[in-house]
Order: sequence, then C-alpha cells, then structure tokens
Amino acid sequence: MLQGARSGRAVHVLVATPVGATGQGGIDRIMASLKHELERRGRGDIHVRFLATRGSGHIALSLLHTVAFCARMLAARLRGKVDVVHVNLASHGSTYRKLLISGWAAMLGIPYVLHLHGGGYMRFWPEADTLLSRRIGAMFRKAASVIVLGKVWRDFVLRKVPQAEGRVVILPNATETPSLPHKGGGGEVHIVFLGRIEKDKGTPELCEALGLMADLPGWRATIAGAGEVEALRSRLKELGLEVRVAVPGWQAAADVARLLSEADILTLPSFVENQPISIIEGMAAGLAVVATPVGAVADIVSDGETGLLVPPGDVPALRNALSRLVEEPELRRRMGEAGKARHRANLDVAPFADALCDIWRAAAESRVERR
Repeated sequence: MLQGARSGRAVHVLVATPVGATGQGGIDRIMASLKHELERRGRGDIHVRFLATRGSGHIALSLLHTVAFCARMLAARLRGKVDVVHVNLASHGSTYRKLLISGWAAMLGIPYVLHLHGGGYMRFWPEADTLLSRRIGAMFRKAASVIVLGKVWRDFVLRKVPQAEGRVVILPNATETPSLPHKGGGGEVHIVFLGRIEKDKGTPELCEALGLMADLPGWRATIAGAGEVEALRSRLKELGLEVRVAVPGWQAAADVARLLSEADILTLPSFVENQPISIIEGMAAGLAVVATPVGAVADIVSDGETGLLVPPGDVPALRNALSRLVEEPELRRRMGEAGKARHRANLDVAPFADALCDIWRAAAESRVERR
C-alpha cells in the first residue's frame, strides 16, 4: 500500500495524453472535458496533472515529449507527488511511447492504469509470438487496472492477457453537456460527419451514398476533419455535390460545438473504431445517429432507438438510412431525444470522472506484483 493511501492524503495522478488535454483529437477532447469537470468540482482528494507525450508538432519530436514526461514522473516521485500514472493507449507510435512510460513507472514503483482507446488495436497487436506482442502483453499484465470502452474490447484484452481477469474495467467514453442550444439545420436537414477524412472512417462510401441522394430534396451536409480533404472535394465535385456538401477541413472545439448545434443527423460510417467521441457528442446534442456497428459503437447506439446501424461499406444501406431520417422528421426527433437521454444517464462526463477517480484511488492503494 502506498504511503499516501496509508496516511489518507490526496492521490496524485499524472495523465499521459497526446497533446496535454487541449481538445485536439478524440482522446484529448475527452481529457479536456475531464480536466474541466475536475476543476469545476475542486476535488481535494484527487490531484491530477495532464502532460503531453506526443505534442502537437512533428512526429519526430514526440520522443522529446515522452522523455520529458518520464523526467517529470521521476521528479514527482522524488517529491512524493505521484501515486498513479494514467496511460492513454492507442496503436503504433502511441504504444511505443507508452511502453517506455509504463516501464519507467514500474521501475519507479508507481502503479499505472492503461486506458485503451485506439480503434485499430486489434489489427496492431500481433497474433504471432513476436517481441512486440510479448512487450505489449507484459504492459497489460503489470497494469493496476485496464480501462476499455466496451464489451468487445474487454473480450479482446482477456483473450490476449487472461491474467488481467478482474482488472479490466468497462468505462465508456463521455462528453460534457453541450454549451450551445440545439437549433438544427433550419429549412434543410443538416447531416454532419466529424472525424478524419480517410477510408477507415468510411468517407468514400459516405460520398457515394450522398451522391445517390442527389435527387432527394431538403438536405445538406458537412464533412469536417483533417486528412484527404482535397480528394474528397474533387469527388464531391464529380458527383455534383460541391454546393450541397461543405468540406471545411479540421475544426477547433468551438467550431465542432457550433456544427453540432446546427445539425440534425450525425453520421460515422467507419470500418474501424473503438468508441468514437463524435457519436457521443452527437447524442449529447440530440442528433439522430447513422453509424456502423464496429468496435464498441453498438454498446451506445441501439439500432432503431438512438440511431440506425448499417453494415460497413454498404453504400445502399447508408443511403437508405440517411434518406429515411431526412424524410421522417418524427423518427429523427425521437431518436435524437433518446440519444440525449442516454448521454445524460450514461455518457456524461460527471459519472465518468467519478469512475476514474475510484479507479485511480484503487490503483494507489494496491501494489500487487504483476508477472
């Protein structure tokens, strides 16, 4: 048991997040919301610092941020100001950085919590008995707790690391209640996509589905995000949709909030996801959702209740779902209200913060050896 747990003093947590809870990217938006919620409450029993491990600059500089994080961890350990390290984990570069951070935490005798949010992790973690696979497995085995976003991810982790049984916690993503009132699209039903513009997110299929809706009146769309923006604009022009479909590129947090307040439908026809924050933000704003049941999406979107789920890559099904919600305002309203209710009950940042604080305190009170 840690000295802090024995004395009853506050638990000190270092959170490893890509760019430091600035609101850039899904996990950083979640961490920014968490930071705001903890600051709003002014909890004296949990002290949290959010530090960047990748940074917002060139990827080549990410190692400097990782080393700086480890240096701050050591300094905090020497001062007795760190009891738990919270490690936000995705695939590729994130994993390589977090292997270093988690290994350093273990060397310093600091319990760490893994928070798996990367949608591509099932493809990334090798099935073969490679050095990388063994290193990842050891990182999961030694974690004081492993947070996953849904049942499919719990099953995946336990299949890979059965020794983690009892330490895997399902905690869905969460967002704050929107600050702007919902206005909707006005005279036209406004369909919004928020995410990276790339094949894995289904943006080519979304373009084709919207093209098949060209003769349907009463709608417009916004496809917002970084990525293959110019290729998307070119394809929309070929489809004759450049006037009806806006492609503004990457959007800051204030722009995302405005888009959600002015939208009626949130769509995310992805091939790969964990549990996308944009869907939860759409539900929080009262939008009907059209998505694919990949990752832990089906844990939060109930087909026919809070939205419509379509198979990945199925352009006709996507067109039919979007067209149905454009043409049926009562269905759209009912699904939006159901999604908002689910958000307030299960996906709001307040209970999310409470659950994380409980996980951190439990980690701080345990020094179980992981092998």
